[in-house]
Amino acid sequence: MGISAGASGSSSYVSTPPAASLRAPPQRRLEWLCDPGSLGPLDSLPCTETVCAATGCVNGRPVVCYAQDSSVAGGSVGVAEAETIVAALQHGRRAGVPVVGFLESAGARLQQGAGALAGFGRIFFENVALSGRSPQISVITGTAAGGGCYSPALTDFVVMSANGSMFLTGPKIVKHALGEDVTASALGGARVHERNGVCDFVAVDERAATRLVRELLGYMPLNASEAAPSIAAEPPGGDDPGIALPSNSRSYYDVRDVIRCLVDGGRFLEASARWARNIVVGFARLEGRSLGIVANQPRHLGGVIDVDASQKGAKFVGTCNAFGLPLLVLVDTPGFMPGTRQESAGVIRHGAELVRAFASSRSPRVSVILRKAFGGAFITMNSKHLGADVALSWPRAEIGIMSAHAAVEIVHRRRLADGDAKAVTAQLARQYAEENLSPQAALRYGAIDAVIEPRDTRRVVAAALQRGR
Repeated sequence: MGISAGASGSSSYVSTPPAASLRAPPQRRLEWLCDPGSLGPLDSLPCTETVCAATGCVNGRPVVCYAQDSSVAGGSVGVAEAETIVAALQHGRRAGVPVVGFLESAGARLQQGAGALAGFGRIFFENVALSGRSPQISVITGTAAGGGCYSPALTDFVVMSANGSMFLTGPKIVKHALGEDVTASALGGARVHERNGVCDFVAVDERAATRLVRELLGYMPLNASEAAPSIAAEPPGGDDPGIALPSNSRSYYDVRDVIRCLVDGGRFLEASARWARNIVVGFARLEGRSLGIVANQPRHLGGVIDVDASQKGAKFVGTCNAFGLPLLVLVDTPGFMPGTRQESAGVIRHGAELVRAFASSRSPRVSVILRKAFGGAFITMNSKHLGADVALSWPRAEIGIMSAHAAVEIVHRRRLADGDAKAVTAQLARQYAEENLSPQAALRYGAIDAVIEPRDTRRVVAAALQRGR
């Protein structure tokens, strides 16, 4: 299988999931990914029947890429195929450049037994060796089964085309072992994995997946020792992010509307959008520089932090830390999700993972409290004493252990047992909020650095991140 030097796509390529017979061959995917004329062989290593590797450039910056071909032997991996993939990963590590893999494989080649399994072991080892050094992106263009699932799970980002699927044991084995009839899509399709965190992005087809990868690489450095690329700054998507907040503090809103008013061009590449929707993570630019954004999402579960949100946030913060990307954290959360289900699921342990991710991050970090930050969730969401470089608050925010009404019911429970409890509660709640929950109170305690107007947020955050670099 050869490598073409050109990079062109068919003008008839439709934006719907392509049928298997119309799917692009491996070298075409590599051409779509790389700049025209930049694709070349990898260390004179020949491509095998089922995998092809190459070097190239994306937006003028070097990458290593490889693609599997399921039309031959189901894309199964034997000794030779493993050697090609290992070489690609090793080249990425030596050269300090990203590695992008287009995966569709039935798993280990049965005819090669332990040799094929050893090959997968070598691939996994190289995935881990490259982890945190240069970005790794896996694109699932077909079916990735068995051992073919572990390699993408070890990379930084997984992109699935709409017709892709991933599973450790396929429908036939499930039927044989459990008597359960299930399709490949229902077992491990994009709709499944975008909701469980296995998949970070879903694209409508293979061509769209390569465009998404090119965009994603634009936010990332070549390796952990270099800075992410900067481009010309653009105005934000709106003048005043405070407009997004409703007047009623108990009403919900979409935090992505706030983000668009803060970042260049209003553009935000959201990762894992359908997993743990009560927290939002993704990439954007501020004054032309890449940054990661972590934000509570009041539109879903009121922005409460639960097990999945903790895992999602910790994973993203860890990735940004590995590659030196600064973080903007937008806080609006009533706390951690209560209840037996969350406690049984280990919310303490998973919440601690998010705490550890922020506390161990060496990247510049700025937090902005938009509306409320209560209890342990206030600490967890990149609080100043957890290591944030700068902690800010909007004027109407509430910051404390719990809401005013909840606090009053505990502190004044004996007094409220007598008389007109409703009127007294409201009065005491207003007094408690003024004395204990206001941004000015947090400022006195040193929990935040400043109270700022929403319209000033972009300017203040950009200046703070610039100082922290």
